Amino acid sequence: MFSKFFVKKKILIYGLGLSGNSCLKFLKKKSFVKIFDDDYSLKNKKNKNFFLKKNDVIKSKFDYIILSPGIDIKKCYLKRYLTKNWKKIITELDIFQKCYPHNKKITITGTNGKSTTCQMLYNIFRSQKIDVRLVGNIGKPPLQEKKIKKNTVFIVEASSYQISYNKFFRTDYAAILNLSVDHLERHGNLNNYTKAKLKLIYEQEKNKYSFIEKNNPIISKHISNKNFKSKIIKINYNKMDFFKRKIKNDYLLDKNNLNNIHFVYKISKQFKIPNNTIFKSLNSFKGLKFRKQIIYDKLHLKIINDSKSTSFSSTNGLLSSYENIYWIVGGLYKKGDKFVLKKKYHKNVKAYIIGSNNFYFSNEFKNKINFKYSKNLKNAILTIKNDIKKDKKEKTILFSPAAASFDQFKNFEHRGRYFNLLIKKANFYGKQKFLR
Repeated sequence: MFSKFFVKKKILIYGLGLSGNSCLKFLKKKSFVKIFDDDYSLKNKKNKNFFLKKNDVIKSKFDYIILSPGIDIKKCYLKRYLTKNWKKIITELDIFQKCYPHNKKITITGTNGKSTTCQMLYNIFRSQKIDVRLVGNIGKPPLQEKKIKKNTVFIVEASSYQISYNKFFRTDYAAILNLSVDHLERHGNLNNYTKAKLKLIYEQEKNKYSFIEKNNPIISKHISNKNFKSKIIKINYNKMDFFKRKIKNDYLLDKNNLNNIHFVYKISKQFKIPNNTIFKSLNSFKGLKFRKQIIYDKLHLKIINDSKSTSFSSTNGLLSSYENIYWIVGGLYKKGDKFVLKKKYHKNVKAYIIGSNNFYFSNEFKNKINFKYSKNLKNAILTIKNDIKKDKKEKTILFSPAAASFDQFKNFEHRGRYFNLLIKKANFYGKQKFLR
């Protein structure tokens, strides 16, 4: 379906990443499309006729500017131009909304656990034979989905970057899983970051639903005096014991996942999905790669690859769920991030610091947990292998960096794959097979 809204419009796509390419494929036959990217080397034979140089963009007039989520207006080449034309800026999600305005949309955002929560919901809906699509930051770009019907349901993973740039996107069900310090390098402060997330709820229409944490002080501060059109459902995590009895899947039994399952359960119930379907799906859930992924669990040793972790808040749930933890941590720390693990868990953790910001992490851990410096990930694993030789107790090797990967790796996937390779080479227990 192509919305008449964009027919024969002059459109600039800024940023030729996954989202930009998706918009180009979708719009180029019925709109007048041009491309700009700070990295001009992305121009190639397929798109060379669409590419503009900086001066050509400034001289041109466009009806809309589609901004890729990765573009920071304050730091990009065309920052003055974009600031001047702010009202024209839209996103891929805006085009998606105009093309499929009547399809039900469930949009998941928050600081941690978005992808896993989206995948859990998707699996549950699929098991009910619902025509459901997984789009946004997970799954396909929404504009690349085919054979959309009136009853098709979209589960959308949305970042604060996407939401803050939106003009038209509206969602039927909005879930803000959690909020903690993150992306301050883009938003500047926690207040702006929170507003970007809550925009998803502010712009909802009547008879829609929003799900938020009941006792999150950051969220409560911003919504206490607001009048919302949608129905606000506050999650207070009162079903923790109930879920622990029903869920037999070790992957989901840490605090962060149990919290997010409260959202999954509440949203599923809005669609009248029965409990047996929900828990059957959750118990068969294999998890996503490099997100709290248990890769080994034998002979008193559990090894977890949580390379996706980029902040302390994303790691704390695991640190409070296990005892005797050998924790590999480090990388590019997030601005404003603080290590606030409850004191009762400190004795359970031994940290091995890797990456370029070891001074920052050592300051955070000082007088709290034991730690060692390691030059790199390989050195950390070999040091741990030596340290656990005499440890006969149940133990967990946790690779949850609580930091971005770019000081040493291309991305968290690259970091996660390298960890798995090093663990296999370290040969902790002979030729024992890994779970994944």
